[in-house]
Amino acid sequence: MPVNQYAYFALSSRSTSAAEMATILGLEPDETTVRGSRIAEPNAVPVLHRWKIVCREPGLCVDEQIARVLARLAPHTAAIAALATRLDNEEPGPAAVLEVVRYFNDREAEQHRRSDATADAPNLFGWHLDREVLDFLQATGAVLDVDEYDLTSGDAEA
Repeated sequence: MPVNQYAYFALSSRSTSAAEMATILGLEPDETTVRGSRIAEPNAVPVLHRWKIVCREPGLCVDEQIARVLARLAPHTAAIAALATRLDNEEPGPAAVLEVVRYFNDREAEQHRRSDATADAPNLFGWHLDREVLDFLQATGAVLDVDEYDLTSGDAEA
């Protein structure tokens, strides 16, 4: 089954820009979203500024992608926690999120079968959060959000 997946950690705000977040944290993001930066039609206008550290490296299971993201964030945990608390106090909703995004049956994704799992080709379907990840989420007040999409076309054979 083809699977395409990635993980990221993000801080979001209606009023604090991603550039300001980067300055406060001393860490440049991999990706940003600027509030109101897109045309409303046909795409929605982002309602939040977003600062993100992302791992999109193919062939890694979600655990490994998250570990790579957290390896970069760990030295900044105290600053991230302080900023997330400030952003949480400025507006409703959690400002910090660890996001996992997975697309199954994505024709452009790498092919993977459960029987492919070896030391060189990990099982991309299962994943877990270890104590280090849970401690980071707790310290920063982050939530975990997992989005999974089945891209099987309606006319695919069963």
